[in-house]
Amino acid sequence: MTTLVFGHQAPDTDSTGAPIVWAWYLNEVKGHTAEAVLLGEPNTEAAWMLDHWGLDKPRIIDGVEAGQQVVIVDTNNPAELPADINAADILAVIDHHRLVGGLQTKGPIQVTIQPLACTATVMYDMMGDDAAKMPDPIKGAMLSCILSDTLEFRSPTTTDHDRTVAEKLAGEIDVQIPAYASKMFAAKSDVSGFSDTELLRMDSKKHEVEGRSFRVSVLETTSPETVLKRKDGLLAAMADVEKEDGVDHVLLFIVDILEGEATMLLQNDAVRKVAEKSFSTVCGDADHVVLPGIVSRKKQIIPNLTV
Repeated sequence: MTTLVFGHQAPDTDSTGAPIVWAWYLNEVKGHTAEAVLLGEPNTEAAWMLDHWGLDKPRIIDGVEAGQQVVIVDTNNPAELPADINAADILAVIDHHRLVGGLQTKGPIQVTIQPLACTATVMYDMMGDDAAKMPDPIKGAMLSCILSDTLEFRSPTTTDHDRTVAEKLAGEIDVQIPAYASKMFAAKSDVSGFSDTELLRMDSKKHEVEGRSFRVSVLETTSPETVLKRKDGLLAAMADVEKEDGVDHVLLFIVDILEGEATMLLQNDAVRKVAEKSFSTVCGDADHVVLPGIVSRKKQIIPNLTV
């Protein structure tokens, strides 16, 4: 049976590249039959990465059959996975996020969750000496994942080890990190082809705090003004997304990669209250607030959310 390798819904660069990297490892090193798949269309940065390295876009699935062997990467949260995930035969979980709980397995499995900025860094360590066998496109995908998740080492999630692995990979494939990262972030910043509702779901995770449910959306960009020009449309679209996705509120953070800050949109008084209590700010009746130093959903946004 072919093992499917996939990450979370609304795949970003790590959830696009990491399945490709691990499927290569299972096929070429471990001698298993594996296929990288996606749970949605990759974002613009991930699509650029695939094109740059000549990698085929994995096929998109919307569910898994009972008993299907799977490896889950870059998440361990059932809310970010197919609704029928617990009917699958989960063989392994490789991740770098907090443990959520809720996955059910057929038997004991390998779970590797490390406090690193990127799933690809975890995989590099798991490969050991076999990492040297990766062809350049796979190394390029791994490097892209690390640079994306660390915002080229600007994110507070970055560890010395993430940087060391990224610099080693870049040297092996003759990539100049600043120039390459700039191209990646330029691709990520091009959101012209997406509707307002698509932008709200593009890089988002569901999260609950004290009985309140949120869709926490992040748009990382080097051109925040481009996104903010669409502020009125995004604010209007939030009500539809909240209703369709069954959440109390959408929280949208527009992360300025270069300035190291986020602009949070404020569609109502309840969200203004969340912003004030979570980030020690004052919103008044404004429809947005700038949060200096806030760039990481995993380390700075979700852990601080208070209602």
